[in-house]
Amino acid sequence: MTPSVTDVAALGQRVIREVERGVVGKHALLEKMMVAILAGGHVLLEDYPGLAKTLIAKSFAAALGLEFKRIQFTPDLLPSDITGSYVYNRADNRFELRPGPIFANIILADEINRASPKTQSALLEAMQEQQVTVEGETMRLPEPFLVIATQNPIEYEGTFPLPEAQLDRFLMKLAVGYPAPEEEQEILRRRQQRRREEISLERVTDAAELLAMRDAVESIYLHPDLEKYIVALVGGTRRDKRVAVGASPRGSLALLQLARVNAALHGRNFVLPDDVKLFAQPALIHRLILDPGLWMKQRAADEIIDAIVQQTAVPVLD
Repeated sequence: MTPSVTDVAALGQRVIREVERGVVGKHALLEKMMVAILAGGHVLLEDYPGLAKTLIAKSFAAALGLEFKRIQFTPDLLPSDITGSYVYNRADNRFELRPGPIFANIILADEINRASPKTQSALLEAMQEQQVTVEGETMRLPEPFLVIATQNPIEYEGTFPLPEAQLDRFLMKLAVGYPAPEEEQEILRRRQQRRREEISLERVTDAAELLAMRDAVESIYLHPDLEKYIVALVGGTRRDKRVAVGASPRGSLALLQLARVNAALHGRNFVLPDDVKLFAQPALIHRLILDPGLWMKQRAADEIIDAIVQQTAVPVLD
C-alpha cells in the first residue's frame, strides 16, 4: 500500500534524526540528502577531507536498511573493478561473473575525480539506466540504487575533471562545510561517550518501504504557474552572458522532483515557490559551463544562480 504524504514526512524525519546520531550539526544538509534519496537521484559532495562525507553516506545506508559499498577511485582503477568481470572457474570448466561493488543500493564513489575518464564513464550507464553491461551482457542493478560521489575542491594534481555528461547525471551538488565550534565540541563529547570509533545506528526502514515512499511523492501537486517558474529559472541560465552553456531540461526535471519531495518531507501535498528556490543552487550549479573568463573566479556560479533567482518573478498562488 502506498503511504500517505503524512507517513512520508514522519518516516523521512525519523531517518534524519537517526542519521543525526552520527552526524552532528548538519540538519539542513541531511534534509537535502534525504530529499535526493526520495527523489531517486545521485549526489555529488564537494568539500575538504575530514568533513564526514563518508560518514553521511554510511549513516543513511544504515538508517535506511540498504546495502552499502565504497569504491576508492584511483588513477589505476579500471572499469571492470567497478562493474565486475567474468572469471574462469576451473572446477566447473566455465566462465562465471564476479560482480563488482556497483551491485549495491548505495555506492560511495570516493574521490571520483582521481580516476581516468574511461573509468568514470563506467558509472554513466549505471547512474542513468540503473544497469551495467559486462562482456555484452546487461544486468539490472538493485533497487533503490544511489551514487554518492565525493571530490576534493582544492587538490587538482593527479585528478581528472568530471565530464559534463556525467555531472549532468547528478541530481544535486552539495558542500558539507566545517562545523561550528560548539558542534565540533559535541563531536568530541560523543566520541568519548562511545568509547570506540565506529558509530552504531538503528535501521528505521527498508528498501521496499523506501520505494513505496517514492511512489507517494508522485501524487504531490505542482501548480502550472510553478512549472513556468521552474522553466524561467532554468531558462535564465541559458540567457546569462556569463554562462557559455546553460542548464539542460534535465535541470528542470531535477527542480521539479526535488521541490515535490521537499513538500512531501514537510507534510504538504502541494509545492510552494520556496520549495523550488531552496534547490535552485544545488540542482543547477554543476550544470553550468561558465564563460572562460570566469573559470578562475571562486563562487562565480553561485553568484550567477543567486542573481537569476533574485531577478525571476515569483508566482503568487491561490
